[in-house]
Amino acid sequence: MSAERRTLESTLSRSNLTGPGDKYEYRPTAVMPDVKVVKIGGQSILDRGRAALFPILDEIVEARRTYGVQVVLLTGGGTRARHIYSIASELEVPTGVVATLGKYIPMQNARMLQMLLAKHGGLYILPDDFEKLPLYMQMGCIPIMSGMPPFGYWEKREEGSRIPPHRTDAGVFLSAEFLGSRRAIYIKDEDGLYTDDPKKNPAATHIPRITAKELQDKGLPDLVVERVVVEYVQRSQWCKELQILNGLVPGQVLAALRGEDVGTIITG
Repeated sequence: MSAERRTLESTLSRSNLTGPGDKYEYRPTAVMPDVKVVKIGGQSILDRGRAALFPILDEIVEARRTYGVQVVLLTGGGTRARHIYSIASELEVPTGVVATLGKYIPMQNARMLQMLLAKHGGLYILPDDFEKLPLYMQMGCIPIMSGMPPFGYWEKREEGSRIPPHRTDAGVFLSAEFLGSRRAIYIKDEDGLYTDDPKKNPAATHIPRITAKELQDKGLPDLVVERVVVEYVQRSQWCKELQILNGLVPGQVLAALRGEDVGTIITG
């Protein structure tokens, strides 16, 4: 057998398929840009139980029924996930293992939400079912999934910590970016972003609107969302805004789902 290398003449052999001006230039498509991608916080909402959660679910159902808003719900992990991160870090297991263990708590929370919303079309889905979202929406369902991105064992380690840098806030943003939604909505127990943790510092002031770059430059000691999400929104294709609102204030969730600028808006 000859060891001589042969090249077949082809237009494709001289093209990278994505370069500027190439006829095969990559032009991404917004899959479902009208869908609202919403995270219900674990520690801030779900861990508080019925009194905090049920009014939020009522507003989500009202937005869907009265205004035709299509919603995908994602869940945080909360205190139980933090316990896992603490124990796993103390045992010095790799970050990928910590991330894999941590994903089960938001999955449990998503299953509970599914049962609570079952009579309204609540449907628990796994990452492998993500491509079926258009069908679920056409059927009138409210898809519910874990907010944890499926990095698992392949999660990278952040400098000086074993805690996975991509947790449920990141997963919500990535879901919004893939679907082409302009805004990722985070339901927390605070009115949005503050100059410091308002639970610990009464002098902290509310920030109603800020760019991600300005936020990074401020170097605030406390952020209400994962810092990696603030980096993401600056280089995203579709999701250009993060909205953080207080789900414990009646009407805030419904207002956000109708497109109102309640809480804090962080722009890319």
